[in-house]
Amino acid sequence: MTETPIVEAATATDRTPVLECRNLCVSYFTRAGEAPAVVDFNLKLMPGEAHGIVGESGCGKSTVALAIMNYMGRNGAIVGGEILFQGRDMRTMTQEELRRIRGSKIAMVYQEPMASLNPSMRIAEQLAEVPLYHEGVSQREALARAESMLEQVRLPDPKRIMNSYPHQISGGQQQRVVIAMALLSNPSLLLLDEPTTALDVTVEAGIVELIKEVAAKFGTSLIYISHNLGLILETCSRLTVMYSGEAVETGAIHDVFDNMRHPYTRGLFGSIPVPGANKNARPLAAIRGQLPLPYARPKGCFFGPRCDYFVEGRCDQPPLMMHEVAPGSSHATRCVRFAEIDWSAAKASVAERQPVQRGQVVLRVEDLSKHYIIESGAAALIGARRTVKANEKISFRAHEAETVAIVGESGCGKSTFAKVLMGLEPASAGKVQLGEIELANLPVQRRDKHTISRLQMVFQNPFDTLNPSHTIGGQIGRVIRKFGVESDPKKVQDRVDQLLDIVKLPRDFAKRLPRQLSGGQKQRVGIARAFAGNPDMVIADEPVSALDVSVQAAVTGLLMDIQREHRTTLLFISHDLSVVRYLADRIIVMYLGQIMERGTTEEIFSPPYHPYTEALLSAVPIADASVRKRKIVVAGEIPSPTKPPPGCPFQTRCHYMIKGVCDVTPPPLREFGADHVIACHLEKDALEKMEPVITAGTAA
Repeated sequence: MTETPIVEAATATDRTPVLECRNLCVSYFTRAGEAPAVVDFNLKLMPGEAHGIVGESGCGKSTVALAIMNYMGRNGAIVGGEILFQGRDMRTMTQEELRRIRGSKIAMVYQEPMASLNPSMRIAEQLAEVPLYHEGVSQREALARAESMLEQVRLPDPKRIMNSYPHQISGGQQQRVVIAMALLSNPSLLLLDEPTTALDVTVEAGIVELIKEVAAKFGTSLIYISHNLGLILETCSRLTVMYSGEAVETGAIHDVFDNMRHPYTRGLFGSIPVPGANKNARPLAAIRGQLPLPYARPKGCFFGPRCDYFVEGRCDQPPLMMHEVAPGSSHATRCVRFAEIDWSAAKASVAERQPVQRGQVVLRVEDLSKHYIIESGAAALIGARRTVKANEKISFRAHEAETVAIVGESGCGKSTFAKVLMGLEPASAGKVQLGEIELANLPVQRRDKHTISRLQMVFQNPFDTLNPSHTIGGQIGRVIRKFGVESDPKKVQDRVDQLLDIVKLPRDFAKRLPRQLSGGQKQRVGIARAFAGNPDMVIADEPVSALDVSVQAAVTGLLMDIQREHRTTLLFISHDLSVVRYLADRIIVMYLGQIMERGTTEEIFSPPYHPYTEALLSAVPIADASVRKRKIVVAGEIPSPTKPPPGCPFQTRCHYMIKGVCDVTPPPLREFGADHVIACHLEKDALEKMEPVITAGTAA
C-alpha cells in the first residue's frame, strides 16, 4: 500500500487544507455506556497556518489531537463526521497507511517529553529511527540528519546530546529533542499538546521562537493545544475555544481576543491575571460551578448552568448551532443571544477590597546558605569533594499579612529554601527566625507541635499530598487534633465544617475520598488542611500551576480571603510571573542560589531591572492583545550548580555582560529604594535608563 494519493492531493493546490475536521464526534465506551467526549467539532487548517485550541481540562482539546493521530485506545472511536488530511478522509485509510503517515506527515509533541523518549536508548538511536523507518535511508545518513536537526533546534554541543541518555539532559533540552524528532521527516502538520507547560518561562520563550522559526522554514502547519491564552496569542493566527466537548467560539486571534462573543470565552479571559488586574482594586472573577461530565450535560447550551446570560426557554433548546458574528465573517459563536448581549458593558467582577495593612516582621532571614557536599565517581576514590551552593547568603524579611513571592527558573534554589524553612534540611550558615524561634538548624523532628503548626505548606500537586484511603474530613480533622486546636469530636467536626466553608466546598465533601474530587477541589482541601492549625505563615509551592485558569482564579482569591481574615503571611513560590504580579506584595528574584533583585511588586515590574528580571518579564506570555513587550530571549541553559560561573552567576547568559568585570568579581548591591536592591555590575544610571519591558497599549 502506498501513499501516492495523499501526495497527489497535497500537491494539487495550495488551497487544499492540510487538515479539515467536519462535524467530528468522538466517544469513549465504558461500563456506564457511551461518553461523548467531542461533539460536532469543525476546523480547517491551511498550509503554514497556526491554529490554537483552548479550554478547561476535560473540554476535549487533547481528544481532538488523539483523534487526528488515531490514538484513541481500545474504548475510543470516531462516531460521526470526517477528518480529512490533505483532502483524504483518514477513516478510509488502512492501518499501514496511518502508520506511515504518523511521524512522517503528521507529528505530535506531547506535554511531558519523557513520555516520548525511551529511557534505555541514547538520543542518537531514537532520532535516527524516524528517517530509517519512514524514508529507508542508511544508518549513516539518518545519524547525520539527526545531528543536523539538533543544531537547527539550537541545542548546544549536538554530539554530546546524541550520545546522551534522556535522563542526562535537562527538561528544556528533552523538549527540544522531541521537537527535533517530530520535525525530522518534515511533517505537513505538527500537533503540540501543552508543549511548554512543564518548562520555565525563559525556556518556554526560546522553544516558542524555535517552533515558529522551524515551522516557517519547513512550511509546517501547527495546531497548538493549551490553556495558556498568552502563549496562543503569541503563536497562532486562528483560535478555537472549546467547552465540554464542543467548539463555542472560533475566529482570527484578534477577533476573539478583542471582540469575544461567547460568555464562556469572556469568563475564561476574566480569570486570567493580565497587567491591568489588581488583587484589591480589580480582583479576578472566577467562573462559577463545574464543567459538566460528558454523560450529564444539560440540554441546549452546555455552558448554561454557569452563564450569567442564560434565558430559560431559549438557551436550553437543542440543537445549538454556530452563528456567524457578522455576515461572511470567519468569526463564529455557539450562542443564541450573542447579538443581544451588551459586550461593551463592564465585565462581572468581584467587589473591590481594601488593601491589607501589613503588620510586624514574622520571618527574618539573614545570610542564609545551604551547601551540599557531593562525592561521585573517581573523585570519591581520591577523597575529592564538590560543593553545590543551592542557597548563598539569602537575606529578606516577611511581615504579618504580607505575600512575598520567590521567583526564578528551576534549579535557582526556591524549593531548597522552602526545605530549610520547613526543617527538612539544615542550613549551612546564616539565620532563619520565625518570631523568636531560630529555625536554621532545627530539624522538623525536634520542632514542637506549636512551632510546626505555625509554619504550614500548600504543595504543587494535590494528587500526591492527600491520602487516597482517608476521607477529606478525616485528613483535615487529624491536623486539628494533632496541633491541639480542638480535641472534642464535636468541636473538631465543627472546625472541619468551618474550614470547608472557608474554602467554598460543600460540607458533605468531608465524607468523600480524594478520588471523588476534581483537581481544583483537591487543592482547596490542601489549603484547608494547611490553615487548619492556625499558622502564622503558609508556604505555597507552585499551588496553582497545575490548575485551569478559572480554577486558578478561584484558588488565588481563596488564598487572599483567608490571608485577609487570619492575617497569615504567605510565601508564594512560583515561576508564573503573571500570577505573582497579581498576588504578591513583594518579590524576590533568585538565580543559581542567589538573590538577583528584591523589592515591591511595582518596583520589580518597572525599570530599573536586574538583567535577569528583565529577561524573565520579557518571557511571560500575556493574554492581552493591547499589551506590548520588548523581546529579550535568554541564550543558553542555566549553568550546573556544581560548576557555577565565576563573578556574577548570570554572566554566561547576560547580554549586558562586561568582560573582565562580570566574569571575575561578584556583583555589588545597588540600592534604589527602602527595600529595592539589585545585585549588578551596571552603574545605577545605566540601570535607571532601561526601557519598560511591558507597556499597555490600545487594543487593535
